[in-house]
Amino acid sequence: MAQQLSGLRLRRAVAPVPSFSFALKRDWPRPYATQPEIRAYMEDCVARFGLWPHIRLKTPVSAARWIETQAAWELTLADGGTLQAEVLVGAVGMFNLPAWPAIAGLDRFAGTVFHSARWNHAHDLAGRDVAVIGSAASAVQFVPQIARLARRLDVYQRTPNWVRPREDAYTPEQLAEFRDDPAAAAAERETVWNWVNAIQTLVDPDILRDSAAVCLQNLELVKDPATRAKLTPDYPFGAKRALISNDWYPTFNRSNVQLVTEPIVGITPEAIVTRDGTPRVVDTIVLATGFDTTRFLSTIAVSGRDGVRLDDAWADGAQAYLGITVAGFPNLFMLYGPNTNNGSIIFQIECQVDYLLRHLQRMTREKLAWIEVKPEVMADYNRRLQADLDAVAVWHSGAHDYYRAASGRIVTQWPHGMDRYREITAADDDDAYLGAGNTGA
Repeated sequence: MAQQLSGLRLRRAVAPVPSFSFALKRDWPRPYATQPEIRAYMEDCVARFGLWPHIRLKTPVSAARWIETQAAWELTLADGGTLQAEVLVGAVGMFNLPAWPAIAGLDRFAGTVFHSARWNHAHDLAGRDVAVIGSAASAVQFVPQIARLARRLDVYQRTPNWVRPREDAYTPEQLAEFRDDPAAAAAERETVWNWVNAIQTLVDPDILRDSAAVCLQNLELVKDPATRAKLTPDYPFGAKRALISNDWYPTFNRSNVQLVTEPIVGITPEAIVTRDGTPRVVDTIVLATGFDTTRFLSTIAVSGRDGVRLDDAWADGAQAYLGITVAGFPNLFMLYGPNTNNGSIIFQIECQVDYLLRHLQRMTREKLAWIEVKPEVMADYNRRLQADLDAVAVWHSGAHDYYRAASGRIVTQWPHGMDRYREITAADDDDAYLGAGNTGA
């Protein structure tokens, strides 16, 4: 497989497959669509499929409680209102709750502080002295953009990342072919899908070696040897999420950008202080510190049978059957739940939606008031899953990652290809569930 993908590996940096399979878009202007382009596509899908009447925007849900006597979920909204539903689908994913770092003095900083996931668009960065704390996926995307605005930009890095280049342009001839020939667009999508499916398992030594080589070649764009050394990972490719950027490394050639690798020990009202005692005065701090990725739906106060909270059920780390259902929580399905993160998440979610629709149809057909995955089925699934996760050597190399719960168990990653996930979610598994009929039927 590695030999077959060699040419593709050198020219492509795992371009995403942004379209839904049921609403293919053949005229993306580039392999990596921008936010306005993705938003326009999503809004078009909502309008095309008549979804606006079913969507409530700016309506946060603060709690969900299973009511046994009614076989229903009661949702409490942030404004205090409530509503009931027979089935609850938690689609908050894993990148929904920003992680704020525990840095002494952060709350006393006199300037402006915001998390990159809650961007302060009213705060103009032009001409300012800015510090970015964090250097992973979020920072790689926005740091090159704000470096052009800031008077000075300090980037605080805890751990360097493997960063691949990307081919981010289609030729006019390619764009015309995609628009005019559905087969050509489908072939491009299949090519990308095959590459993602091959690399995501992280077990092919040729792919791992060649991917690291491509990243190191990209790193050569950094002119200063000392800075380049600080940006060089000391752990295997794949141990952490690999990133993709053409402008991350060149940003550190700018005279107004400094990479800081000394650990932060505190923040004064005016400056960030590192372990070597150096205070760096700034007026803006942007936190690129990621998300609380291991919480999933438990970021909401969810209570199942006998009032058991999802947080407590997941005391040793989030787990579910197929990443979709949890024992003790009837009529609850999750999208992008535990151990489903890998490959194209759009594809993974489509598998999950097909799965839950099949079970909803079964509930309707058999007049079931509720269904719930059997505890022993969920336990057996997770035993086998953790064994498969243990077999991915790079995930046990000691690199700091967002994959693990406090117990040390990997709760975010899927260890196989997308084809394997499609296979297991498409299988008939009615016998994996308990269920009861509608008493009034």
